[in-house]
Amino acid sequence: MRKISLLLALCVALNACQAPTARTLRVDAQDGPETVLAKAVRVVPTPQQLHALENGFAAFVHFGPNTFTGVEWGSGIEDPSVFALDAPDTDQWCRIFKDAGMKRVILTAKHHDGFVLWPSRYTQHGVASSPYRGDVVKELAASCRKYGLEFGFYLSPADLYQMEAPDGLYGNGSAATLRTVPRPVEGRPFDNKTTFRAELDDYNEYFMNQLFELLTEYGPISEVWFDGAHPKHKGGQQYNYLAWKELIHALAPDAVVFGKEDLRWCGNEAGETRTAEWNVIPYAQDPAVMNMFDDLTEADLGSRERLLVQEKPFWLHYQPAETDVSIRDGWFWRNEDEQAVRSADNVFDIWERAVGGNSILLLNVPPGRDGRISPRDSSVLAEVGRRIRDTYSNNLLEGAALSSFAGSDRRIPSYEYTLPLAVRFNRLELREDLSKGERIEAFAVDVWEDGWREIARGTNVGYRRIVRFPTQNALRLRVRVTASRAKPHLSAVAAYLSETVED
Repeated sequence: MRKISLLLALCVALNACQAPTARTLRVDAQDGPETVLAKAVRVVPTPQQLHALENGFAAFVHFGPNTFTGVEWGSGIEDPSVFALDAPDTDQWCRIFKDAGMKRVILTAKHHDGFVLWPSRYTQHGVASSPYRGDVVKELAASCRKYGLEFGFYLSPADLYQMEAPDGLYGNGSAATLRTVPRPVEGRPFDNKTTFRAELDDYNEYFMNQLFELLTEYGPISEVWFDGAHPKHKGGQQYNYLAWKELIHALAPDAVVFGKEDLRWCGNEAGETRTAEWNVIPYAQDPAVMNMFDDLTEADLGSRERLLVQEKPFWLHYQPAETDVSIRDGWFWRNEDEQAVRSADNVFDIWERAVGGNSILLLNVPPGRDGRISPRDSSVLAEVGRRIRDTYSNNLLEGAALSSFAGSDRRIPSYEYTLPLAVRFNRLELREDLSKGERIEAFAVDVWEDGWREIARGTNVGYRRIVRFPTQNALRLRVRVTASRAKPHLSAVAAYLSETVED
């Protein structure tokens, strides 16, 4: 009877592995441990999520009234005249980002203070009422296209101006009624004639009108960035994210949404990363119908142990982590004399741990009051870009002979590389074929010196894992998979030498 039970469990697991993949799968009460893990392997990223992981390194640009007032969170009652900008040098920003190896730029089109960096049809609290009277969003979107960078924006759901203004819409107690987005404004028609109908209160209609402007008038949008920060609450205001999502998916189908079901916060703003950053994680309800997404800050989100104790039913969902951190002490530029700037050593370390830890790095680089990025910041980014190129453009395993050997569990092989000549290296990069899911749970790295000697261990791999260790000089290298949810499928193994940082 025991043999029959084991055989049935194996058949269930094999059938689950052979079944179609999806970004979200439900785990039912009757699913045993083998089925849970087999379903986890079938959860894979969408093309948009995979593209975000491939980009890996993005720039965050916090810019607004706070740049001129020297505070991190504005009050919402600032006079727009404080935004005393002459002209932003967005070409300079993008040249610096490009040289650093960044692929995407995300601008705070509206921070919590409610001040908007484009001439919106729906409020005068923004650049339209400032001495600048330009359009920062337009300038940056054009520079991104010029330098081959993708463009996205942060539109804060919180809005202190709409809370504090006498006729403010945030939490004003208005009823949700059937409304059309965008709301027509005389003299400023939209070229895009798409309209949406949804049950909205005043603030959700206002927010969606602004989303419509940003999604239709500034070229392709690669990421829409939301967070859960709330300096204040008023009137029990709720957000109708499901309506926002419908609009975003229709107008920017290639965009990922941060803070919702596409990308999640890593859990801190210090550039710290988890030892094992699983992007297949459990949810108590289907993320496709969730209106609110809480911040996930636990140390373990997706290990085998976590999945097997999750209360059923639950949903396994692919949701990459985005590690957001600022190059400066604070998110906005304050001054050149006292505000600390991270060193190139520190930023490169964060890059290797974040991008090399199955997540995305979003590094904030705030321009100053002259509309330019400071030489202090730009010199750090230039050095980081140089290190990335110098270290990760020369795979030292090119030309190596590869042999694969099955262990006692034939699903878990080891991979041996033999080089024509010994090479020096102190970095190893592994990548899984995510079309077949995240499978590897643990691995070890060995070099041959009259016998195999272990030099490093790691946890999960996912899209990209960079392992760091003291410099080795070896002819033979071995990667042993020591735990896996199913037969591993590595898509790449590469060795590199970092001349600037020794671990």
